[in-house]
Amino acid sequence: MPAPSSLDILYQDEWMVAVYKPAGWLVHPASEPQDGDLVAMKVLRDQIGKRVNTLHRIDRPTTGVLLMGTDPEVSTVLHHAFAAHEMQKTYWAVIHGKPPESTWDCTEPIQKEEGKPIRDAHTSFNLLETVRHPALNHLTEDRLSLIEATPHSGRFHQIRRHLLHAGFPIIGDYRYGGIERCDELGELLDIGSRMLLMAKKLKFIHPITKAPISIEAPTDPMFTKCFF
Repeated sequence: MPAPSSLDILYQDEWMVAVYKPAGWLVHPASEPQDGDLVAMKVLRDQIGKRVNTLHRIDRPTTGVLLMGTDPEVSTVLHHAFAAHEMQKTYWAVIHGKPPESTWDCTEPIQKEEGKPIRDAHTSFNLLETVRHPALNHLTEDRLSLIEATPHSGRFHQIRRHLLHAGFPIIGDYRYGGIERCDELGELLDIGSRMLLMAKKLKFIHPITKAPISIEAPTDPMFTKCFF
């Protein structure tokens, strides 16, 4: 994890800046802040000496591309583009086992919590790689799979819940994957309590220059440990 005083910048111009958000960092301050919270919005503001505007969110245990605005008007345009699903987001996730199909779609509706509306949701999945991991050779299932996920909507924990629906919770997803299972795999794979989900790529049309922009995060070392 980088020092709290800086973040790795993946893209920057006069209107926006994209950074690599480490796992465990918050995008913006929590409603109930805790001592030791690392907040990307605050660190980036101090790092570049400009006020930044949050445009989208990445779950605290998720790593990868995070885009923030530095121009108020452009930030509004980009925020609306995220809300309208005009930003193409690509995620990588590691699961235990191998899905029966190499590509599939999940359209299972998602309810954020009891009493909230049930919303339509759609995610496309693509199997990128499957390996037999030596640390798992004593288990009934010794394979790990690298999954590419493309969300077409932006629901609460959408990728995590859609992979759970497929029967393959993300490794290290303590909320949906089970504490004992996550502890066991974390120890065997030497990844600790990390959740293996990353925002790998973000593609969009620049609102000012109209040029296509593609921002890609470097592969998380924990993914490298499993596959590369």
